[in-house]
Amino acid sequence: MNPMYRAAVLCAAILLVGSAAPVSAQDGKDRTVDQFFCKDIMRDSGANRDVAIAFLRGFLLGKSGSTKFNVDVLHKQSEDFIEYCLANPNEKAMDAMAKIIG
Repeated sequence: MNPMYRAAVLCAAILLVGSAAPVSAQDGKDRTVDQFFCKDIMRDSGANRDVAIAFLRGFLLGKSGSTKFNVDVLHKQSEDFIEYCLANPNEKAMDAMAKIIG
């Protein structure tokens, strides 16, 4: 894996996990990707939201086993994800992203 890509994924994961505190009052610090709801991602703004969205997309890309992506398509999917989550704040963010990328 490209070191630059690895660093970006690590940063995204740290930011996503770091923003998890308001999500639930768990005793441990372990989190799962599927515990985040659309409203959690939408509460963030700017770079934090962008990184969370990129992390979700990258996570699903990795699960698919694919390494190819199109920047224009990713941008459109990010916009679609935001619109979808604004309309469906109580949906799990991972489920929402899976619907967007179909």
